[in-house]
Amino acid sequence: MLNRRVLLGSATAFALVLGLNAPAFADPDAALAALQETVLSKGPNGEEPTAPSAVVLTDEELAKIKEMGASAAIVMHYGGNDWSRAQINGLQTQFAAMGIEVIAVTDAGFKPEKQVSDLETIMAQAPDVIVSIPADPTATAAAYRAAAEAGAKLVFMDNVPAGFVAGEDFVSVVSADNYGNGVAAAHLMAKALGPDGGDIGLVYHAADFFVTRQRYDAFKATIASDYPEIKIVAEQGIGGPDFSGDAEKAAGAMLISNQSIDGIWAVWDVPAEGVIAAARAAGRDDLVITTVDLGENVAINMAQGGFIKGLGAQRPYDAGVVEAKLAGYALLGKEAPAFVALPALPVTKDNLLEAWTQVYSTEATDNIKSLMQ
Repeated sequence: MLNRRVLLGSATAFALVLGLNAPAFADPDAALAALQETVLSKGPNGEEPTAPSAVVLTDEELAKIKEMGASAAIVMHYGGNDWSRAQINGLQTQFAAMGIEVIAVTDAGFKPEKQVSDLETIMAQAPDVIVSIPADPTATAAAYRAAAEAGAKLVFMDNVPAGFVAGEDFVSVVSADNYGNGVAAAHLMAKALGPDGGDIGLVYHAADFFVTRQRYDAFKATIASDYPEIKIVAEQGIGGPDFSGDAEKAAGAMLISNQSIDGIWAVWDVPAEGVIAAARAAGRDDLVITTVDLGENVAINMAQGGFIKGLGAQRPYDAGVVEAKLAGYALLGKEAPAFVALPALPVTKDNLLEAWTQVYSTEATDNIKSLMQ
């Protein structure tokens, strides 16, 4: 899918960075703790990560931004999950604190042609800033370039349009450590399966989407390098837009054709919901599922002691706050880092409530809390 280099190559490379000897991680718990102290991902064009704590606006700079009366639009690739809602919440909260009016929030439903139309409609309102995540980096590139040429400052989440260069065509890109979250999901799978390992299947995102490819590459590399007792016996890509339904079909087919499967990894929480449905339909109450992204439905399943044994979480609310601050950098003409990344957050039932607060900057829902009693 991508011609970019794989980030740090594998979990073994990460181990070498930390000065460990192969096998990279005999102990999943030690590996998971180490992940929270570093960022494995590089940016879409190989950029080194900058910590979010380095993105700062002084009181004087904030006052200048408030005087501008600037406007912003949030152009999402897909709005149907908790991650997207948390990003938007973080953006809106920080924009309000900066006196920037949010004039539009759009949802392309993962359809590039819809996102192009959204951009064209928004540009009629002449926003000063657009914060967005391309549904397809190639198909949407011309629309983003037209927006930039019309004067909009562009800040991206996770992915950037094809041919765009930070500092020239856009301000910055902000991301979770998606490679690190894929690594976390692999270690969590190994921990749940136990020392004997087992056979597993993968449900991945069959699209030219940088961050979901990072997760897939990282998961596979970590299993291959660290856990030879775990065998990947089936893989199936899904394209959406019905990611839950597509994943249910893919996982159902895996469970029929490979009855030895002990676990399935899903590329994010909505496909994981489909895998849960497939496991229930097949009567596989013993199936282990790990994924990336802490959505409410997978959190409820985890709280119940269900199929979801662990996941790597992003920090979307905090990412939204950083993106809004970077928009402020652009309005001020302040030099911005090309790529800002937030570390992975491994989540199990043991730290679910604490992790929810870290991810969403609010307490877990009543549904989740009641099941944790």
